[in-house]
Amino acid sequence: MGNNKPGSLKFAVFTGAGAFLVAVFFSIFSEILLPKLQILILSFFVLLLVIFIGIIFDMIGVAAAVADERAFHAKASKKLKGASHSLFLIKHADKVATFCNDVVGDICGTVSGAFGVAIGLQVVTGKPDWNESILTMIMTGLVASLTVGGKAAGKKTAMDDSEQIIYAVGRIIAWFESVTGIRIIGGGQRKGKDRRR
Repeated sequence: MGNNKPGSLKFAVFTGAGAFLVAVFFSIFSEILLPKLQILILSFFVLLLVIFIGIIFDMIGVAAAVADERAFHAKASKKLKGASHSLFLIKHADKVATFCNDVVGDICGTVSGAFGVAIGLQVVTGKPDWNESILTMIMTGLVASLTVGGKAAGKKTAMDDSEQIIYAVGRIIAWFESVTGIRIIGGGQRKGKDRRR
């Protein structure tokens, strides 16, 4: 067990640094983008998109943690597209869950909260007679309810359909690798190794 400590520490440092960079990127992105979103409906669309991304990644993290790798051994032996990638995700479920739930999920939660407050201020700018504090509280509550409710429903779906979700993610990663030639995960087959289904 002691042999895993350097690898775990390296992953923790890498994850922390990655989370910092992604958070900074999203913060700069929101600072640049939000002032340009003069159309309120477009601002809401961006907010919902960020919340949706957080929910989807939360589902992937949960699915990787509960999926049974035995369901993919037969697919991998037949070299079906994405099967080996799915196996890799399940075998590294702790790292997948950390990245999806803690890194992407938490960052999306932070960014969506900032978006919600910014939208509230945007509304107040157009309606100066509206109470800024009340509107900000309403937007914060709305973001929280959509995020928590969406993740609750997503977790249920992820636990019920974990194999299908992980297989879909594996196929997407395999497709991306075959199109770009970029290797994303170490467990995936090289370009052209997996068969299309």
